[in-house]
Amino acid sequence: MERINIKGPYNFDQVLNRLALDPLNQIDLQERSVKVPLIVNGDKQVVKVIATGTTVEPSFDLSGKTSETIIARLREIFQWDQPLDDIHAHFRHTDLAPIFKEHVGTPLVLDFDPYNCLLKCIVHQQLNLKFAHTLTQRFVTTFGTEKDGAYFYPDPEKLANVKIEELRELQFSGRKAEYAIGVARAIVEGKLELQKLHDKSDDEIMEELVKLKGIGPWTVQNFLMFGLGRPNLFPIADIGLQNALKKLYNMDRKPSKEEMEGYKPSWEPYASYASLYLWRSIE
Repeated sequence: MERINIKGPYNFDQVLNRLALDPLNQIDLQERSVKVPLIVNGDKQVVKVIATGTTVEPSFDLSGKTSETIIARLREIFQWDQPLDDIHAHFRHTDLAPIFKEHVGTPLVLDFDPYNCLLKCIVHQQLNLKFAHTLTQRFVTTFGTEKDGAYFYPDPEKLANVKIEELRELQFSGRKAEYAIGVARAIVEGKLELQKLHDKSDDEIMEELVKLKGIGPWTVQNFLMFGLGRPNLFPIADIGLQNALKKLYNMDRKPSKEEMEGYKPSWEPYASYASLYLWRSIE
């Protein structure tokens, strides 16, 4: 068992509540734990992260096989090295101050793997959140693998050979099935190298990914946020954000694209956190 101590505020219960929205995630709210499926040097490994501290003094026990590589990846996923004090101070004098106060210490937690994140973004396109999670769960439990109670997305090599009709049986649309299989094939053929994206700018990644069929700006923005942890994304086409702003400003309609563009400057360079806390305000 390895103990990790980090600087607060960091509210792991908020993390678990958000992760629990996805039925694929193996959460134990009473134990305050989550099982994290990781692929390290090609090997599938599962580490359980258990919160042992408080929001003010956060600490975690890691159960399972650990290494420097695994701990570094967990630090990245859970954003343990991102001090939230500065971010909260930034929003203290904005319209989002009450939301940040209510959800203090909520970090921008990443999906467990950038590949998972990209596939999940494709599955979630133009679906309500509940059915999107249901569809992702069907997809992963049908074509992925399970180890130690945690689920791994299907390897690109496997997904590249899945037929569109097989995904249609899960209630994928024909196009969505085509897009998901297309991403897997791009990876297998070496046209898409996800690891190399870490070193590129947001704009460079946008330019590269939108060339793939079925991937538009909304998908790339969500991938940048939850796949790579980029801090300054505000996907104005996101229906959840539109609804959150409608609620925040007591509007009788959703805000226009121009209105949403107007909100962003006061939230930069932490627009991703504005997005996250707005989502939390309606979840």
